[in-house]
Amino acid sequence: MTAAPALLALEDGTMFEGTAFGAEGESFGEAVFNTGMAGYQEVLTDPSYSGQIVTMTAPQQGNYGVNDEDPESWRVQVAGFAVREASRRASSWRAQATLGDALAQAGVIGIEGIDTRALTVRLRTAGAMRAGVSTVDLDPASLVERVRAADGMAGADLARSVSTPSAYEASELVGEPDATQGPVFRVAAYDFGMKRNILRRLAARGIATTVFPAETPAAEIAAGGYDGVFLSNGPGDPAATAYGIAATRELLGKVPIFGICLGSQLLGLALGGTTYKMPYGHRGVNQPVRDLATGKVEITSHNHGFAVDPASWARDRDGFALTDYGRVSLSHWNLNDGTLEGMRCVDVPAFAVQYHPEAAPGPHDARYLFGEFRDAMGGNG
Repeated sequence: MTAAPALLALEDGTMFEGTAFGAEGESFGEAVFNTGMAGYQEVLTDPSYSGQIVTMTAPQQGNYGVNDEDPESWRVQVAGFAVREASRRASSWRAQATLGDALAQAGVIGIEGIDTRALTVRLRTAGAMRAGVSTVDLDPASLVERVRAADGMAGADLARSVSTPSAYEASELVGEPDATQGPVFRVAAYDFGMKRNILRRLAARGIATTVFPAETPAAEIAAGGYDGVFLSNGPGDPAATAYGIAATRELLGKVPIFGICLGSQLLGLALGGTTYKMPYGHRGVNQPVRDLATGKVEITSHNHGFAVDPASWARDRDGFALTDYGRVSLSHWNLNDGTLEGMRCVDVPAFAVQYHPEAAPGPHDARYLFGEFRDAMGGNG
């Protein structure tokens, strides 16, 4: 069967002609690229990619197929998927379907046969931008016009659209927490786009997690008597996630807080900081981040298009940011571009990182942070 022709258009008028795999139709979103050589199934199912058309820089994708164990959420989340070549055969004993099968079942359009190097260079040079991929509108002028009419990522509140509709126990998905770590702590996790491997890593540290919808009032969490609060990753503009900022602000100082990715941005906003949209963001598994407390450099996995502005706060002579909740150490920094990657509150129990310490399939350099969260709740096993 001959694959349908497909067209990918960027808002600046750049065009890429290819063929469809997965579903047919059309979709619009923000064009971004990911540098991982593996982990495409985790990328596809990461809620933080909601509303984005993801280009993989490694030339062949789908070699080892997909399975029911590795997804980071219950469905494919990307708006579209662009690759140089999609493997027709899944070569792994764990495979249950091909990459194309997974996209087709999810109704998500994939495009292959395009020059992903040229697309990556364009996005790297001009920045992430609106895009469309289509098998039905193959008129370049028409598709570009429709791309330019689509909404951008700035100002987009997407967390509520990917969050769980009702609370649930993480043990239903990842099993019971490891009781050999010591007393089992109870944590309330805000689902702004929760990745399942976060729940696995919490459970491995002896933490029982109850996952709550993104718009859950802070008063409900506070009344639950939890030992800690976790702020998850998620898509969209953090400044537009007003309910997450308000809940974080209300819970600060009452219970230990740990945030990842969007959760880190929400903590920064709750502390009185500001965020900004990055030109092209960080998406991949090879970002070097220095922890100022230890001097160590961690190789880390990223997926974010916004960041906290370190110039948001005045500083004391020791370099601590001064906030309404006390001093804050701007603790982690990206060594590629100087982006702020983490913060630790000194006077209240709260910390967060912009990257993904739970990263699947890896790297695993930063998994110790889940142990630090456990320590903050009163025990180190």
